[in-house]
Formats: sequence, C-alpha cells, structure tokens
Amino acid sequence: MSSKSHATLRYTSMRASIFLGCLLVAMLLGHFGVIPVSGTTGYVFLVLVAGLVSAPLSYVLLSKQRDEMSAQIVAKIEGRRTKTSARIAAQNAEEDAIDEAARSAATPQN
Repeated sequence: MSSKSHATLRYTSMRASIFLGCLLVAMLLGHFGVIPVSGTTGYVFLVLVAGLVSAPLSYVLLSKQRDEMSAQIVAKIEGRRTKTSARIAAQNAEEDAIDEAARSAATPQN
C-alpha cells in the first residue's frame, strides 16, 4: 500500500518530467534549426509543440500510474461518503429519539 500512498504526486511529477523532456528536445531542435524559431512567438510555439507531443506520450506511458491515482481518489471519496452516511444516520437516530421522547411526554397517560 505504501507504493500507492502518493500516487497523485508520483503521476503529476512523472507527467511534468515527460513534458520537460519534450520541451528540452523541442528547444534543441529549435536551436539547431530543425524547427524554425523566430523571437518570442517561436518559443511559445515550442512550448505548444512540447505539450502536444507530451500529452499522448503521458497517456500511453503513464496508464498504470493514472489507474493507481484513480483508485486512490475513489478510496478517499468512498471513505468520506461512508463517514458522512454514518454521521447522518447518527443525527437521524438522535432526532428520532428526541421526537419520541417529546411525543411520549405530550400524550396524556391514564
């Protein structure tokens, strides 16, 4: 379970690493003239290219980490849902007990 305890952090850092690697490759290709870069807009273009290349790479390479992250998020949501349901049930039981006590006190006894 310890390998899955930081699944979101691990997925995010690996995704950022893939993007930065793609950005480095795009910058190198721009530096050596394979991709034409002119001014600031050229560097924005390289960032967009890196984003477009890293997205499918992340989708394919990080499927296992994405599944672990999803399982971790689902477990947290289910835990919160269970706690909320238990709290609501306890509140309802308390209200029912108060109502029952009020009804028994209000009915005249023979």
